[in-house]
Amino acid sequence: MVGSMDVLLAFPPLILALAVTAYLGQSIFNLTCILGVLGIPAFMRVARAATLSLARREFVIAAQALGATHARILLRELLPNVMLPLLAFFLLGVAVTIVVEGSLSFLGLGVPPPISSWGSMIGEGRESLEVAPRLAFIPAIAMFLTVLSFNLIGDTMRALTDPRQGAL
Repeated sequence: MVGSMDVLLAFPPLILALAVTAYLGQSIFNLTCILGVLGIPAFMRVARAATLSLARREFVIAAQALGATHARILLRELLPNVMLPLLAFFLLGVAVTIVVEGSLSFLGLGVPPPISSWGSMIGEGRESLEVAPRLAFIPAIAMFLTVLSFNLIGDTMRALTDPRQGAL
């Protein structure tokens, strides 16, 4: 399983999304599936790294010494502690997903019209930059502030849940 995730991580995500969208066509379903599949390997890596770092902690060893089953240790000890780093990574992943979707829509391969997207709004406003620059800059600023917000919240959560800094 780890080998297949490494193969998915080896492909540049934007290029793979462009190729699959160009082949399968534009639809919200296709775009959602592509972005979801591209996010799986990174989430698996974060979950695996967090689980491996927690597997030899005192509370897991104590649960094993008390005779807890593997399922109980996974559900009661490891899962709650892995969820916090995954939530922080999820927020950072949302920011990346917004940028990828905006990039695809800017290039004309995102969600199909009449559904609006920041990327398509920026692309449409590009044609009238000299006359009305606000048509491109307002969606770009909104996208920038949204991505920045998700990044800051995710980074703050990551800092709060980082076991190397003694937060746990």
